[in-house]
Amino acid sequence: RASLDIASSIPIDDIDTFGGSIVTEWYSLAKSPNERIKLTFFVLDLELRSDAIRVQVYVQKRKGGLWIDDGTDPDLARKLEELVLTRAREIRASSVTETVK
Repeated sequence: RASLDIASSIPIDDIDTFGGSIVTEWYSLAKSPNERIKLTFFVLDLELRSDAIRVQVYVQKRKGGLWIDDGTDPDLARKLEELVLTRAREIRASSVTETVK
């Protein structure tokens, strides 16, 4: 659920609930129209650990009207993983609070 919350601002291409993956469509930010990213979230475990989520950020750049693969962005991937884990902790904390009431 936390991964979906974080990815919700980008159109989703595919969700595999059994395999634990979410894939977005290609997305360009307004400030970088000649660059676009595609995100893949892998939920590897239900425990809230840093190795339980892996995010891959694929980058393409527009050159001569064509989109050319430009590798991945590990720094953005790491930031997104941290956001997912933070959001998952928030969700867990709110469910514990609701249960206690």
